[in-house]
Amino acid sequence: MLRTALLAAGRSRACRAVVERAPVTREVVARYVAGSTLEEALGAVAALTTDREVTLDHLGEDVTDAAQARATVDAYTRLLAELARTGLAARAEVSVKLSAVGRLLPRDGDKIALDNARRICAAAAEAGTTVTLDMEDHTAVDATLGVLAALRADFPDTGAVLQSYLRRTEADCRDLSGAGSRVRLCKGAYDEPESVAYRDRAEVDRSYVRCLRILMRGAGYPMVASHDPRLIAIAGRLAEDAGRGPADYEHQMLYGVRDREQRRLAAEGRRMRVYVPYGDEWYGYFMRRLAERPANVAFFARSLVSRG
Repeated sequence: MLRTALLAAGRSRACRAVVERAPVTREVVARYVAGSTLEEALGAVAALTTDREVTLDHLGEDVTDAAQARATVDAYTRLLAELARTGLAARAEVSVKLSAVGRLLPRDGDKIALDNARRICAAAAEAGTTVTLDMEDHTAVDATLGVLAALRADFPDTGAVLQSYLRRTEADCRDLSGAGSRVRLCKGAYDEPESVAYRDRAEVDRSYVRCLRILMRGAGYPMVASHDPRLIAIAGRLAEDAGRGPADYEHQMLYGVRDREQRRLAAEGRRMRVYVPYGDEWYGYFMRRLAERPANVAFFARSLVSRG
């Protein structure tokens, strides 16, 4: 119930106005978002990449204005140019939501999103790094995978994201487990109907393991996006069973979540990548983080109360 309410609030303009006006909000958001400017994001990347790798998300989604979509593309190209200039590109890639670059525009949205994503991929290639297409709710899966296939014709290292709570994901894992295919597997953060998604946490976890087994046994490159200690341990066993070494897959976690565990995995010699969001359009992302864990809600509530 709480998760559903928070995800609904994440799409509410009225709730957004209330949360954004709260004096303490920015301080709490800073736990999960690496600043609002490119300079702040680059500072976070420089600190993290001493022992980890990163993927950067210039925040924004559900864009219905062509100019705003172009502005998002420009932000990514500036980011990639700066990663190259500062020597950070070797340990940093970018993550892109297609709804941020035009997929939801009323005319030719899919084509515009593909063209815009292609510009970002070209800029990433020039910088010496890669792009991963973030996944959104279940209505976006087919369109996103269609854009992915088109991009991989010219940029074969473009990464995909699959969500274990969707019932279709095992089949998608099989389709995307071929040689050179980079796939980030996460649980999923949207409120989905039971007809398309597992609603019980145990079922989502079991699906995660089934999907991860497919990816580990495949010829691609699995990216294990989980903070769950049990799933992290299972990932290690599945990798070993599949004959994979530490360089043959990676762990991914969110900026501001389980930093000590991130460092531990990196110290063990495992590839550890941190998902680093930045920018002013943080509201939807922040609400999904609150919805994922009750502890996040309690943290936010305590901060509001303490500031009175």
